[in-house]
Amino acid sequence: MDTNKRPKILMIYTGGTIGMIENPDTRALEPFDFDHLIDNVPKIKMLDFDIDNFQFEDPIDSSAMNPEHWGEIAKVIEDNYEKYDGFVVLHGTDTMAYTASALSFMLEGLDKPVIITGSQLPIGEVRTDGEENLITALQIAAERDEHGQAVVREVAILFQNFLLRGNRSTKFSAGNFDAFRSNNFPPLATIGLDIQYDTDALLTCSRQVPLSVHYNMCSDVLYLDLFPGIQQDILSHILNAPNLKGVVMKSFGAGNGPNQSWFLEEIKKAVERGLVIVNITQCSNGMVLPNRYLTGLELSKAGVVPGHDLTSEAAITKMMYLFGKGYDTAQVKKRMEESLCGELSV
Repeated sequence: MDTNKRPKILMIYTGGTIGMIENPDTRALEPFDFDHLIDNVPKIKMLDFDIDNFQFEDPIDSSAMNPEHWGEIAKVIEDNYEKYDGFVVLHGTDTMAYTASALSFMLEGLDKPVIITGSQLPIGEVRTDGEENLITALQIAAERDEHGQAVVREVAILFQNFLLRGNRSTKFSAGNFDAFRSNNFPPLATIGLDIQYDTDALLTCSRQVPLSVHYNMCSDVLYLDLFPGIQQDILSHILNAPNLKGVVMKSFGAGNGPNQSWFLEEIKKAVERGLVIVNITQCSNGMVLPNRYLTGLELSKAGVVPGHDLTSEAAITKMMYLFGKGYDTAQVKKRMEESLCGELSV
């Protein structure tokens, strides 16, 4: 890569708070037109980059985001992959971690930065986090090392003071500018006076392969949150839902569940029917250790797959991806415990 060439970055606006501007007449928040972006973020002119944009015709509230929308984002990246050095995706915060996780699996062979960012306040507000997030995301997407290679070569979330691996991230605050955390993996970069990259944390491609985008995401999955007092008939009803293929079970502590015989029997019957059940912890930090306590060990013996330190967002989107690829139950179980793109600790 020519290190003297101006980086070419494509901004993809999907929707979300960052793209809202107050209508001076109605005072209502409306999605902005990219033609007016420079007026609201004049600092973009100071960046020595070639920046183009793609705007979804109908901006998406992130709470309405679904796998078809993930496919649309992935398609824009695939269609423009050879034209640009990096991509910045503007996205609402509510489901940002889901999109980041999904794209990390869908964009197999990714060797360029896909930086997802947004804001808690609209970019047109006087006091906004959107301007700083956008500028920093563009800088990171354009960052090159001494060999002219992209410093970041994965899907990541840039928010406030940290760049986080997308499939290790989760939204933890609805009211703070510092809205995202990566509880079980260090930040890829820390943003202060400078951008300090953690080169040991950054994902590197061990093999050079072309980008291969996988669009089929199977939605026949669900979460099961365990809680004291869960009832057998309700659990049975959930596990026997029509077309259900996989369950991400959020268990207690290091992977524990109720020790009643009926609970383990319902889980065992579901697994024997071919249902894939992956066990992740409800805790913000830590991981599932199925051999630490008896109840966790019994779940493992019943055929439940330990999800280790997967986030809930990564667990559910990984399961959707694996079933979408047409893998059978045994293959899905096996690959749920493998790190495909840095989503879990091995």
